Amino acid sequence: MTEQPTSFERPQPGVDPADPRGALVHTSTPARAPGAGALPVQGRCGGDVSAPLTTAHTTPGTSEPGTSTPFGKGKDTVSDPASEHSQPGTEQTAERDTPRPRPAPDGIPVQPADEQDRSTPGPDGQERRSGQSLPPGRPTPMRRDGDRLRFVGAATRRIARGIDLDEIVMGLCRATVPTFSDAILVYLRDPLPVGDERPTGPLVLRLRRTDRIPAERDTENGFLPAAQPEPDELDTVGAELCEVRPGSALAEVLRGVRPVFTDAPAARAALPELLGDGGEFAVPDGQRAILAPLRGRRRVIGAALFLRRPERMAFEPDDLLVAAQLATHSALGIDKAVLYGREAYIADELQRTMLPETLPRPTGVRLASRYLPAAETARVGGDWYDAIPLPGSRVALVVGDVMGHSMTSAAIMGQLRTTAQTLAGLDLPPQEVLHHLDEQAQRLGVDRMATCLYAVYDPVSHRITIANAGHPPPVLLHLGGRAEVLRVPAGAPIGVGGVDFEAVELDAPAGATLLLYTDGLVESRLRDVWTGIEQLREKLAATAQLTGPDHPPPLEALCDEVLDMLGPGDRDDDIALLAARFDGIAPSDVAYWFLEPEDAAPGRARRLARRALQRWGLEELSDSVELLVSEVVTNAVRYASRPVTLRLLRTDVLRCEVGDDVPQLPRLRQARATDEGGRGLYLVNRLARRWGATRLSTGKVVWFELNRS
Repeated sequence: MTEQPTSFERPQPGVDPADPRGALVHTSTPARAPGAGALPVQGRCGGDVSAPLTTAHTTPGTSEPGTSTPFGKGKDTVSDPASEHSQPGTEQTAERDTPRPRPAPDGIPVQPADEQDRSTPGPDGQERRSGQSLPPGRPTPMRRDGDRLRFVGAATRRIARGIDLDEIVMGLCRATVPTFSDAILVYLRDPLPVGDERPTGPLVLRLRRTDRIPAERDTENGFLPAAQPEPDELDTVGAELCEVRPGSALAEVLRGVRPVFTDAPAARAALPELLGDGGEFAVPDGQRAILAPLRGRRRVIGAALFLRRPERMAFEPDDLLVAAQLATHSALGIDKAVLYGREAYIADELQRTMLPETLPRPTGVRLASRYLPAAETARVGGDWYDAIPLPGSRVALVVGDVMGHSMTSAAIMGQLRTTAQTLAGLDLPPQEVLHHLDEQAQRLGVDRMATCLYAVYDPVSHRITIANAGHPPPVLLHLGGRAEVLRVPAGAPIGVGGVDFEAVELDAPAGATLLLYTDGLVESRLRDVWTGIEQLREKLAATAQLTGPDHPPPLEALCDEVLDMLGPGDRDDDIALLAARFDGIAPSDVAYWFLEPEDAAPGRARRLARRALQRWGLEELSDSVELLVSEVVTNAVRYASRPVTLRLLRTDVLRCEVGDDVPQLPRLRQARATDEGGRGLYLVNRLARRWGATRLSTGKVVWFELNRS
């Protein structure tokens, strides 16, 4: 079965330019052999007709000489070469090359109220059409049940094609105007309830969409430009908001669920409430308007008002069944669209909370990231990235991929990401982090597989330590434009269990860019993973050539260029991308000392800090730095058994780090007036820009930062 457009999906051959939206089709009348019966002409006639157009429709149960019943049987059956049911190979030789009329769209053509087409009683008392030709622009009336069935089938298919709310409502409007009605008003509940939620507050209907036949038409293109003519009666119908009061006439009509003609007393009383003051006077009199409640699975969610102009034939009782089918399918589609919208919202919120909202700005490294879902309908996935600041101005770079791209994969990804952040806070080596992630994946359940790459960058030593768990290797773009695929042991995926992970330490020169990614970027149905990695390496090298050998490409632009390498068939999986530009910290901006845990250590720390500030030209910070360094070093010396480390870093801020071998972290507390100590961290908290304490595998480090100006 071939679906025909119900309104104006696409232009049809032979469409009258004056016909609204190209919805109805007109065809020229083919030449007929002598004595041949007339074909039912469906659609509009846009020009002069050389031969009279009549219909072959007869009332069920009767037939006329020279015509045939739908099944080819009657009192006086005649072989009609132009008949709708004639078979190839019969008396069609004279018309074999004559174009046959194309059937009208699957709908009920507009019914004219022209005097030339009024029904006249036949000899047997049954009502028949006059058979007179119609003036140009007038369609032939059709009342067959088959037309209604074809229209309902095509209209419901068009409504079902919509996914979101607007598409479904638009499908209802476009399917019914102008085939079934001249105008339509669609009201929906505001807000729309979701699933089994019980709505709160009064029932309020909001006018969601209207559609109508234009009052004037462009004879060349079928439409007018944006400027519309003066509004007619149908343009004034409809209020924006309508509150349905309990016990009102509108509430009773909506509770009845079935469509009704607006000339019924209940519907006529409900129109002022629905359309506002004076709106009911714009509705045509008689059975030219149908009010159809839209009922979802559990409650009424809106209403649709179908209108026909006074010059058009009124609705018939069978049209109420058509309106009921349209309302039912539209309401169920709206229910599903609301549920789909809620699921998409939950998926977006889940993915947004699973990934970092913003990336940190650690010392000596700049970061950029991208995330692309596998498809618009699969907005969540198991890919993630992360950047975690570590003690000593280091930063951990993480990228991982959980098998699949579903809600379950996203939930597992969130748990693994949280575990990785916790392990990073303990300052464990990369291979130990992957080992604990492997154990966590096994605790989550069977077949919880994931790949992960964990790297730690030290801007002071310009070194990076990388451990891999079955993940694609990273690519390092050097300052001169050379792109290198780093040789990192692949390892086994997370979740396999019983596998040792290995870490490698590599140089991370200043100006280089490290690119971490998931396999969705380099692997698809059209290419294998190693081919994709080679294409990625070539893409990075080509992009670096655009900025020259002395200037690395901007990070954000580099990420966009990398994603541009994806072709139409390359989006089989979601993609996570993390780019890190290594700026590092110059050795001249670092001062590092070891202090013995003795009483003289605080005084020596003050002198060393003063000299470093003088060398850097930061004498104005000497008083604050000496006071804070003395307090932190004093606290470390009191409990340490091994040498205490003191390090000053000059970047955009001045950072001081004091490390010892005691794992207990200091806590800020309010000292009493009689206490001799306990005020050191209070001073640090008041004078420093930021401060903190982090536990290490060998102890802890307490740090604070001061603005340089």
